Amino acid sequence: MTAAPEVAEVVPGVYDITADDYHADPVPGGSLSSTGARKLLPPGCPALYRYEQGHQQTAPKRHLEFGTALHTLALGDGPGLVRIDADSYKTKAAQEAAEQARAQGAIPLLPAEMQQAQDMAAALIAHPQAGELLTGGEAEQTYLWRDEETGIWCRARLDYVRPGEIVDLKTTTDVSLEAVIKSIHKWGYHQQRCWYVDGHRAIWGEEPEFRFVFIAKTPPYLITVVEPDVTSCLIGEARNRRARHIYRECQRTGNWPAYDQQIWTVPLPAYAEKNDLEEYVK
Repeated sequence: MTAAPEVAEVVPGVYDITADDYHADPVPGGSLSSTGARKLLPPGCPALYRYEQGHQQTAPKRHLEFGTALHTLALGDGPGLVRIDADSYKTKAAQEAAEQARAQGAIPLLPAEMQQAQDMAAALIAHPQAGELLTGGEAEQTYLWRDEETGIWCRARLDYVRPGEIVDLKTTTDVSLEAVIKSIHKWGYHQQRCWYVDGHRAIWGEEPEFRFVFIAKTPPYLITVVEPDVTSCLIGEARNRRARHIYRECQRTGNWPAYDQQIWTVPLPAYAEKNDLEEYVK
């Protein structure tokens, strides 16, 4: 694994950098991530993508911190965890303790949160499929590569990589198969899958297997392991390709447009139109 880049020229490969350095973008001149690619496409747009690049969230998001804590416990890689001995963050003492932990690069957790993260990690380790998938590899690897078609730099931070296999861990509220399928569509996880596979292929010259491990955030911490089917992967690849071309054009022109600049004639949502036509227009 390559150390964090310290020179102006970056070469394709696997880099050992912190999450903060990754999100700040280690590539001089900029690179596109899977999250960025999804933001460039509807319901996002280049203008929203560009704005968010220059206005990074500074206040910590508790659900993201908890996800990072789970990764530390389940994957064996990540920031330290600090238990905040309080029932909530309502007191000044608890708030100051949390800020001190963050200042030291650690994740603050209330006792209940710490127990929850530990119980979820134990459930992952005990699960017959997830437990095997999350062993024998390396966590939190950063991939940097150049897309052959567009020439743009791409990046990805992979949760877990085993020989010939990529594993991505997702926390959610419902791991029933129907809910997982909806989550994949809603959040563009099929796109993420194809983005990571592209990076692995570009760097290692091989097509890896890919698995999502979904775990519920409430007891009994049920787990569902899935892989996107062929059709969803074709769609993910096509969406990624369009996003890369949009990114290249925006970089070339310096123009990051919003939605199409025209006056639209729009219908009601299909379900509302059907119901109201039957009810009011006869």
